[in-house]
Amino acid sequence: MKRSLGLRNYLLDTGSLKAALAGGEIRIYSGTIPADANAAIGGATLLCTLKNAGAGINFDASAAGGVLSKDPGETWTGTNVAGGVATFFRHVLSADTGASSTTDRRIQGTIATAGADMVLGNTTLTNGAVQSMPNYSVAAPE
Repeated sequence: MKRSLGLRNYLLDTGSLKAALAGGEIRIYSGTIPADANAAIGGATLLCTLKNAGAGINFDASAAGGVLSKDPGETWTGTNVAGGVATFFRHVLSADTGASSTTDRRIQGTIATAGADMVLGNTTLTNGAVQSMPNYSVAAPE
């Protein structure tokens, strides 16, 4: 996973990953993966936005073993707004426009059925179908 400069600066200067992305959302895209989390979305197509019952998503109360997971009391879902093959995601705050930025707090990662930052059972998303994310976690490097 790639972290934006805005997120890295926030973690170094201000607070925790949990606080940096509190109330955010995960956006799933098809298309070319941006070079890094600072880059604009470009021509990628938004397939789905995952939220907690329409509200922002949050991490669990505490990390364990260097891993911070989704709040187990939340149900992260979204309705696909387009069909396509999911190639990457961004965990962002809702105000993020997807433009090039060195201040927006973002995590960007790859999507595949195995060996990616986010593993989905099926990467082909159908317009109008509900997408859910029962598990999600971010590890801190040693």
